[in-house]
Amino acid sequence: MTTRHTAALGAAELDEIRDLLDAAFDDFDDHDWEHGLGGQHAVVREDGLLVAHGSLVQRRMLVGGRSLRVGYVEAVAVHPDRRRLGHASTVMAALEALAPAYDLLALSASDAGLPLYEARGWQPWRGPTSVLGPTGPEPTPDDDGSVLVLVLGGQDVDRDLPIACDHRDGDVW
Repeated sequence: MTTRHTAALGAAELDEIRDLLDAAFDDFDDHDWEHGLGGQHAVVREDGLLVAHGSLVQRRMLVGGRSLRVGYVEAVAVHPDRRRLGHASTVMAALEALAPAYDLLALSASDAGLPLYEARGWQPWRGPTSVLGPTGPEPTPDDDGSVLVLVLGGQDVDRDLPIACDHRDGDVW
């Protein structure tokens, strides 16, 4: 398992990561790919082959009027032939180890990923979600309940408050 910034990954390794993500997800698109770049990547290899990946990128979010520096988990995937062997937990442990650099860790969970995250102590955001869109705040009710956070030791974060993420193309959460 290694952790490296996007800038330290060569073109061949980035292509290999993208291939893994395409194999792991039915609907992984170019926006999803862009969302996973620009941060730290946790990469798991077996006998030199890429079997799991996840990235942690910085985003700004407003929580109850406070601007927080959030480590946002993206592109967590395990090769379909290597699932249920603990690789996703290895990836998450590496990303969670980067938590001291942020006010909060967050992610948007799929139904399939929810049990993994909950078992690791991630908790649902209970307040309403929104995005700071190009024309101002826009509610994202379809994302309510799918945003999870890992509240770090000593943090005072009220999960019942509204949370707003910065805008980006594609899925905002």
